[in-house]
Amino acid sequence: MYSLVSAPVLGFDLSRLQGGSAAADVLLRSLTLTQGELPAIAAARSDDDLDRVDLWRDVDAAAQERRASAAAGTLAVIERAPLGTLDGLLHCLRYDVLDWTWGNRPAQQATMPAPHVRTPRQRQSPVASKATGVLSDAAAAAYLRELLPDDSRRRLSAPWTAAMRALPEREHDLGPQGEDVQRLLARVGTLTTAETGRLNKVTDSTRPGLSDWAPAVHSASWAVFLSGRVRSGAAAQLLLVQALDRSGVPVADRAGGVWNLLSGAVQALMVRDLLDSATARRLLDPYFTALGPLAA
Repeated sequence: MYSLVSAPVLGFDLSRLQGGSAAADVLLRSLTLTQGELPAIAAARSDDDLDRVDLWRDVDAAAQERRASAAAGTLAVIERAPLGTLDGLLHCLRYDVLDWTWGNRPAQQATMPAPHVRTPRQRQSPVASKATGVLSDAAAAAYLRELLPDDSRRRLSAPWTAAMRALPEREHDLGPQGEDVQRLLARVGTLTTAETGRLNKVTDSTRPGLSDWAPAVHSASWAVFLSGRVRSGAAAQLLLVQALDRSGVPVADRAGGVWNLLSGAVQALMVRDLLDSATARRLLDPYFTALGPLAA
């Protein structure tokens, strides 16, 4: 279920998890990695495979606990229950985000195949495989944050935390409308309680029109794919996860429609130059109604 093409779904889940921002950060940093940085990441992990096996027993137990809780949980638990799974997250990391480590293409020049096309994958090099393990451990620790023993979570995250100190931070290319996307993200990151209330009111008032919202999102997502902006669009959705955490929008509001409203606006901005006016209006008008123009 998780993929860079379906980043709004991934973002919806991460926006409702306690460790969602941290998981988003692993993916965001991974999106900007280069071939030359893999050895430093790989070197951060010890060669004690038995220790890692023990840690992943805790990961498996935590993943099973989440599935069981979601099946029989309270409303508060269900609001946080992800649509996807840890396996889906790791698959997205390994084969979408780090797709270039399985072949001979340079980092960040990988192209996304059509969703229905299966392409053969080469084996990773030992260094790439070990670096992927470091990133997978950190992603799992964040995704299952509240369910893992504290010691296991720290030990899973420690190699990536150490490796990050030696890696540069890079800005994400958010496409031709990148400045508008950045302004939206900055605004979301500083939302007040009153502004969150306005988002909720707009969400409630537009709920009867959801039948035309879903096709509009689909059109925007398809335009992101066809224009080759999949990685940029995914980065924008992951940055939205972090912006919502910075402003402290309640999880119940995110689950109740605020994520959909904001995610749709981000997706529309990514391809505003390609969308028909009706689709762009359907996805952007709720945002403008609640919060005003992007320059505000």
